[in-house]
Amino acid sequence: MIEIRKLQKEDMTMLWEYAFQKERPWMSFDAPFLDEHLPLSYEDFEASRLELYLDVDFRQGIFKDGRLIGLVSYYWESYKTRWLEFGIVIYDENEWGHGLGSSCAMFWMDQLFTAFPDIPRLGFSTWSGNKAMMGVGENIGMTLEGRIRSVRYYQGKYYDALKYGMLREEWDVKRRMF
Repeated sequence: MIEIRKLQKEDMTMLWEYAFQKERPWMSFDAPFLDEHLPLSYEDFEASRLELYLDVDFRQGIFKDGRLIGLVSYYWESYKTRWLEFGIVIYDENEWGHGLGSSCAMFWMDQLFTAFPDIPRLGFSTWSGNKAMMGVGENIGMTLEGRIRSVRYYQGKYYDALKYGMLREEWDVKRRMF
């Protein structure tokens, strides 16, 4: 069973192991061109990152059968203009390729459209090197709203920056189908 919920203190060790302890395969796809993912000791994680994850609305855990396997998040591109974006990361590579990202995106979008009744659109940003996230957008019927070519440089190669989005009225039709 899949559950999305706020992270609690007892989830922090597993989060640290997946996200901060050492290099993991997911790090090659989560905007690796922006920041280098550097390992942190658990003590440094607790001191510097805990408040960004513990019991917050904007970043929540994806749990499968009670086990943390990823995160969903949201952030305001512009609060003033009600421009909300979201993200998904599936840490456990054994869970990749089974449609979990698409299912979580649909659930998270439903939660966000409900929690923020004034937003007209939800979207996410990715890059052409992240085929899985591109697939999420396509699988759930989002529109590829923008492609900025050759602006993401990673490991000696240029990739495109991509923006996917869905309007509330499109979501209202889509959600009746799931």
